[in-house]
Amino acid sequence: MSSPNIQSGNTAAVRTRFGRGSHGAATRLNGILFTLPAILLVSAVILLPLLQAAYYSFTNWNGAQAKWTGLANYTNVIVDPELRRSFINSLLFFVSVPFGLVPPFITAYLLHKEIKGNKLFRAIIFAPTALSWVVIGMVGRQFFSNQGPINSLLALVGLGDVAPNWLADGNFALAAVILTFNAALFGINTIIFLTGLATVDRSTIEAAWLDGATELQVVWYVILPAMRRFVEFVIIITVVTSFTGLFGMIFVMTGGGPGSSTLTLDFAVWRRAFSTGAFGAGAAIGILLMLVTLLAIGLVRVLMRQKSEA
Repeated sequence: MSSPNIQSGNTAAVRTRFGRGSHGAATRLNGILFTLPAILLVSAVILLPLLQAAYYSFTNWNGAQAKWTGLANYTNVIVDPELRRSFINSLLFFVSVPFGLVPPFITAYLLHKEIKGNKLFRAIIFAPTALSWVVIGMVGRQFFSNQGPINSLLALVGLGDVAPNWLADGNFALAAVILTFNAALFGINTIIFLTGLATVDRSTIEAAWLDGATELQVVWYVILPAMRRFVEFVIIITVVTSFTGLFGMIFVMTGGGPGSSTLTLDFAVWRRAFSTGAFGAGAAIGILLMLVTLLAIGLVRVLMRQKSEA
């Protein structure tokens, strides 16, 4: 026969278990109710317009009427020379991302060494990050103009006769825009790298010095793995900006020209949708741009995960 103590203990355990389950269910319900307004807001602002854009991307939509055309808008990206060029240009911006990462990291590493005047250098480097892309485009247009600093420097060293018209020559305009893009991200990337360097354990670095590691080995095998999340964050925001954040700068610098030499996918969305009125084609380019951006981010995440596991 069971003792009263054992029975009371089992009863208490059962009550505790069911009580905790009820409390857990109530907590989950409260969490859902509290997050429901945010979910509805995100759905109304992001999800529904995205689904609507996906639908219109399969139509010939002029803003009032939509006629179903299937995959015509997507195949047109491959067939149309202008759109094909915009896709290639966007990939070239993506390929240039490493050039926007290495100089900021080197600069952050030097500033982290507490060199004389590093606080002043940090302020100077960070200040341009407050500028909008439109202002950056205006500065870039003046910088690469015929009478700008680049051509003036070439003339100073006796190369004025071969100085190109950077923004009017299709062979140089894209290079000028890519250089401006990477220069614009120099400040913010440097600050993020500085933040990451501040989180690295100093004792680990000193242990590597004592083991005879060179400075390059310390950076590659100690510092970079320790700040992997910061490096990944910088790469992702640079990649996203290279695909989706350049319309204002390109519009001011070159207007997508000469011809379509500096046209990118995000600029092509505006040109097709609002310049020519082909809103269905613009929606298709926008959906394609989103997929390419997500694919690039996924590639970065996979490569960074493989690097951390190696």
